[in-house]
Amino acid sequence: MVVAEAFVLVLALLLAIVRGLPGRSAAPLRWLAIAYTDLFRGTPLLLVLFVVQGFATLNYAGLSSGTLFRNGVIALVLVYTAYVTEVYRAGIESVHPSQWMAARSLGLSYAQALRYVVLPQAIRRVVPPLLNDFIGLQKDTVLVTVIGLTEAIAQANFYSSDYLNFTGLTVTAVFFIFLTIPLARFTDHIIKERERRERAQTV
Repeated sequence: MVVAEAFVLVLALLLAIVRGLPGRSAAPLRWLAIAYTDLFRGTPLLLVLFVVQGFATLNYAGLSSGTLFRNGVIALVLVYTAYVTEVYRAGIESVHPSQWMAARSLGLSYAQALRYVVLPQAIRRVVPPLLNDFIGLQKDTVLVTVIGLTEAIAQANFYSSDYLNFTGLTVTAVFFIFLTIPLARFTDHIIKERERRERAQTV
């Protein structure tokens, strides 16, 4: 989850920036970014996991079947990058156009306006939805077990099969709940802090 999350944050931001590039010359890049997000937002993660593992089994694109950890990370990154790209894009588009115009009138280039004016505002606004996406990512890591990676759910199933005792599955559920709740409460805290600051600025 941590490795996939690191890649998702960077790649999704790059794709969101590409989707917002102005001018006709950037149109092919924009269409590629749109095609990517549409494809992987519309494809179930489970199917992507099987496809990535299938390529690895056939040794395509340099993937080897023995690196299940890597294949799981690749599938998670492919799918969640598409979702997080849209979160970033919404944040960028939420910045008022006057911010762009003011930055450009001060002599900043498009890249400088994006870097120093727009992105700092946009990223602050999308922190809560980003955290919600990563709660989903945390839970979806369990699907990697379908391509053979031994982790929490797989271990619980092994225990249940060996001892005819399903306590392991209950413990696993509690484990995921304990992981999820702190992140959910942190998300609530971030939202409340942002609302408090916004109310203070309007007074």
